[in-house]
Amino acid sequence: MGFEFIATSAGLAAAVRRLEGEPLLACDIEADSMHHYREKVCLVQISSPTSCYIIDPLACRDLSELKPIFADHLTCKIFHGADYDVRSLYRDFGIEINNLFDTMIASQFLGENEFGLAAVLRKRFGAELDKRFQQADWSRRPISQEMLDYAIKDTTLLIPLYEQLSRELLDIGRLEWVKEECELLSHVRSAERGDEPLFLRFKGAAKMSPATLAVLEKLLRFREIEAERRDLPLFKVLGNESIKGLAERKPATLAEMEGIAGLSPRLIQRYCEQLMKAIQEGVAVPPEQLPAYPFSPRRKRTAAQDERLKKLKSWREEKAVKSGLAPGLIANNALLEILAERHNNGDQKALMDNLKQWQISAFGSELAAVLGD
Repeated sequence: MGFEFIATSAGLAAAVRRLEGEPLLACDIEADSMHHYREKVCLVQISSPTSCYIIDPLACRDLSELKPIFADHLTCKIFHGADYDVRSLYRDFGIEINNLFDTMIASQFLGENEFGLAAVLRKRFGAELDKRFQQADWSRRPISQEMLDYAIKDTTLLIPLYEQLSRELLDIGRLEWVKEECELLSHVRSAERGDEPLFLRFKGAAKMSPATLAVLEKLLRFREIEAERRDLPLFKVLGNESIKGLAERKPATLAEMEGIAGLSPRLIQRYCEQLMKAIQEGVAVPPEQLPAYPFSPRRKRTAAQDERLKKLKSWREEKAVKSGLAPGLIANNALLEILAERHNNGDQKALMDNLKQWQISAFGSELAAVLGD
């Protein structure tokens, strides 16, 4: 199936008129997170059973015409792995999605071990996805015909995939489970970082001493400023491995920088002065001003709560084997810990307050029995 490339407001309005009232729309986006400091949506792909469109938001910057379609409760919007798309469409355009169906979630609830789009399409349709452009810079213009063909291919098979998956889910009584999960997913939003310390989002920071955290924060702030100045993603300025090595070793000379993982001679030459300055500033932070990682106090469980948690995990393992579902899909560890700590001999409140509706209908009575033993 061919597609129409849309780069004008008039073209977008005409496409929306043709898409209005369609019961099914397959959707995807392409972004530039691998190439720029602030990622942005660079293409929006929409396919109906009869037509396909690629919308260029870098040329047609006002996508408000799309809002009613995505908000329409009667039109099912089909994505695969929608989390990133949902967050990005809302962040860049204020687009909210109702009646979302995620074929990745559907595949998981059918017990598929491989649920990436390429694996699913290969298994069900014998289709091979071209991976050449997965990490392409989609913000570059003009955009090649090959890249456009790649961009639209994902959506052309999503509608038949949806039809297969929804039938199979209906047959085994799990379609409503997936619909509830997709409804929850449609409301995810990107968290605002605000003025919080950068080290809070750095892997391994929780194990660092306050003195090392002070240096780490200075290094991270240098990287943030440099990435914004050069319009590059953070990892293209300095990798996390190098940042971690610098924070822990705190080199005071150029020679002491050598041998730090990921820190090449080229990077040392480019950034040695700024890195030295950041490290010195971090080392100079007075003891009373050193940062501390904010640990949430771990509540100590009673022996009875530990026993309940053990029973819950045993139940989950048995249920996973019988249902063919991943244990974490049935109930994640955080949920089991809450149930073990808050449930008191037959009290249903912990179940009703913390389980999703599909979990209540599918497993509520079993969980109550496990907790009531």
